[in-house]
Amino acid sequence: MPGPEVIWWRRPYSLDLIWPDDDKKLLPPGHLIFGKGIFVFQISKIMKDADFVYKGPGSLKNEGKVTWTAPSNIALVKYWGKKGLQLPANPSLSLSLSTSATTTELSYWSNESSDEEVSFDLFFDGSPKPSFRPKVADFFKRILPYVPFIKDYHLQIKTSNTFPHSSGIASSASGMGALALCVMSLEKELSGLEDEDYFLKKASFLARLGSGSACRSIEGPVVVWGGHPEYPGSNDLYGVRFAGGIHPIFETYRDSILLVDKGQKKVSSTLGHNLMNGHPYGESRFTHANQNMSRMRDIMRNGDLPEFVQLVESEALTLHAMMLTSNPYFLLMRPNTLHIIESLFEFRQDTGYQVSFTLDAGANVHLLYPNEIRSEVEDFIASHLRAFCEQGQFLLDRVGSGAELKSENS
Repeated sequence: MPGPEVIWWRRPYSLDLIWPDDDKKLLPPGHLIFGKGIFVFQISKIMKDADFVYKGPGSLKNEGKVTWTAPSNIALVKYWGKKGLQLPANPSLSLSLSTSATTTELSYWSNESSDEEVSFDLFFDGSPKPSFRPKVADFFKRILPYVPFIKDYHLQIKTSNTFPHSSGIASSASGMGALALCVMSLEKELSGLEDEDYFLKKASFLARLGSGSACRSIEGPVVVWGGHPEYPGSNDLYGVRFAGGIHPIFETYRDSILLVDKGQKKVSSTLGHNLMNGHPYGESRFTHANQNMSRMRDIMRNGDLPEFVQLVESEALTLHAMMLTSNPYFLLMRPNTLHIIESLFEFRQDTGYQVSFTLDAGANVHLLYPNEIRSEVEDFIASHLRAFCEQGQFLLDRVGSGAELKSENS
């Protein structure tokens, strides 16, 4: 068959091309391909900040309740460094998890107060949580220009995690993701919004304003955040699903989270991101992250596990190298983090199993591996790695499909 003809496709739209033989390919934003056969095109508008400003009717609904569950996520290509208001200095790619999630119930009723601040109550695991209020209040302040109707209601937020809050796993991504989705359900009730694509994009946009990585906790199984020319529709404002399909082996991938240190992080993510400003290796890191995004795109398609292992582990160590070389510098890995990594190296050498580790901004270790070797890896964790976990605790999770609407009482 002769090569396809390439013509120009105007932004702000990205175009995903699915070939008829089910061999899914990606089309970079800015191009359209014609060739022989019947093709299915998915056109997706790249939204701008102004597109998310609410333009519907004023508050018409007196009361209601909605519940969403949003997953945590683990980045494979790491985001570390911010610009502007919660915008990433480099693109990132993550796996959405399945059982590590936050469920949030939002009840709302008319508020007669003329106060310009959002009125809300917050409960975590059934009890008031005053320590969470400042972060949630700041979130509402940031999103108010885009959802001004929320100040016309009193909001009651009831939230809980499937994992222990003190486990050392960051819950801000899943928590802000679930809350943003609840707010979008209220917008849908008021405006009659039927565009699901817009609903998810704006939910991701709002979640980002509460916690950067939360924008990757709306969809799944693989989400990209940050503009990159080889990822259709990618941008800095919200996360998008990896377009064109992933290799089947990643659809059932496992993530076992070894809880080395269940305490609160010694250094906040906000401080860590800010330390990338003027970092001596910052620009090199951002360039390297973009290069790794290109490599990861190919890996997600072809399922090359040795390449996956090398890239994911390199990204994890690079993240911590940035912390070790910032000013001030800080060390978040613990001795048992290194014991786990060294034990994993030996296990991989002895068995040939393609098991990799990754780290977030803390001491805990995520083990990533194919579902087909699940029993072997879980036996290894129980027999060799559990001793390095605080109180012997670890979590078994897998790749998930994104957030889920649990109930809606209009």
